[in-house]
Amino acid sequence: MKGILGKKIGMTQVFKEGGVVVPVTVVEAGPCVVLQKKELETDGYEAIQIGFKEKKEHRANKPEQGHAKKADAKPHQVVREVRDVEMDKYELGSVLKADLFAAGEFVDVTGTSKGKGFAGAIKRHNQSRGPMSHGSRYHRGPGSLGATDPARVFKGQTLPGRMGGERVTQQNLEVVSVDTENNLILIKGAVPGPKNSYLMIKAATKKSV
Repeated sequence: MKGILGKKIGMTQVFKEGGVVVPVTVVEAGPCVVLQKKELETDGYEAIQIGFKEKKEHRANKPEQGHAKKADAKPHQVVREVRDVEMDKYELGSVLKADLFAAGEFVDVTGTSKGKGFAGAIKRHNQSRGPMSHGSRYHRGPGSLGATDPARVFKGQTLPGRMGGERVTQQNLEVVSVDTENNLILIKGAVPGPKNSYLMIKAATKKSV
């Protein structure tokens, strides 16, 4: 397992051999600093803690400043952990860049999806509408709420409510190309979140088909 933090720049398209158009998402991946190494003896599990986008000193509190100084680094805006890595390959204070991945690899991208506000059951849960004729009198409602005997609505019932703004992972996305000079990774297809949102890019956990 390997992973890096990045920022979503936007979408564009590239041309492969034969003139095939491929839609891609451009992600500014790294540089990320290894701020801490979680050990099995002290923390109960193994992981590396990485930081992305340096933060100004006066905007960081003292615990953040002290934590970053242990790695001889500055405080960072986004701090995440990556588990199941080969701990021997990473040193405290080392820098991870976009060349961590290569074209042709498959990755899982995690981000916060776009918030869409209050939405009905049809848009939010992909339910079907009722008949639209005059006699129906029930067009876009949530449908049956269950049996009448319990006299309550069961937990988990698909109802209207706030949609989006959730942590989402898109799996098995292909890395089309990597720009090592500008720390850019071009990933095939769409990834969660709006422009300028932060993403976690990890090696794919499931075998791609």
